[in-house]
Amino acid sequence: MRPVRRNSSPIAGDYNDYTDARTDLVSRIGSGWSDGNHLASYCSYCERPISTGLAVEHIEPKKGPHGKPHLIGRWENFLLACTNCNSTKKDKKVIFTDLYFPDRDNTFSAFDYLKDGNLQPADPGDQIATDTLKLTGLHKERRQTHDEQGRLIAEDRSSQRMEVWKLAEICLQDFNTDPTNSTVKNLIVRNAVIAGFFSVWMAVFDHVSEMKNRFVDAFSGTRDSGCFAVDASPITPAPNPDGLQDGGKV
Repeated sequence: MRPVRRNSSPIAGDYNDYTDARTDLVSRIGSGWSDGNHLASYCSYCERPISTGLAVEHIEPKKGPHGKPHLIGRWENFLLACTNCNSTKKDKKVIFTDLYFPDRDNTFSAFDYLKDGNLQPADPGDQIATDTLKLTGLHKERRQTHDEQGRLIAEDRSSQRMEVWKLAEICLQDFNTDPTNSTVKNLIVRNAVIAGFFSVWMAVFDHVSEMKNRFVDAFSGTRDSGCFAVDASPITPAPNPDGLQDGGKV
């Protein structure tokens, strides 16, 4: 998950209609840019580019047995989610001490993205990371469950990550062929923005600080999170600049 900073609310008080926050959320934490052009919007959880159906997602659920109706219009309770992540997370209970979230933790450091399209906790013993992946159905073990829909969703995301990994590897080859070529660098960033999956690009270009910095700057809210140093190496624990509840766990 790509760490982001929402920053302070663009309005005074809560939103009467929480869907009105979507444009500001996309601009601040869900937008991909290249050459000054907005090219894609992303789910805050799976990192996929979503052209339609990207929803304002309530971190703490608005309904259900664990619902927090008083937070329905609260800016600090919003992220962006695709249909799959939103429906899987649904109205599950959220305890901030037990889960990582991209608006308050360095979620990039919490997980390893793999060439086969899977992702896993960076620390195998990190139960918080494991539970976070399960929260939105991103954990690879979902494909081993009896939840057929969940299995298919997990496999679809895994396949997409694997495809983007292959694209990123091709782009890395192009970069290595001529690492001083600014046109090649710009094209790589454009590919990354259009394809999405920020963390995959960061993993493939792990030893190329210049390109990682370009990726950090191309995806809105990432630089502002304070989770990356000037050489694009991750900073942990996250600085949690907005002082969000139980942030900075990683």
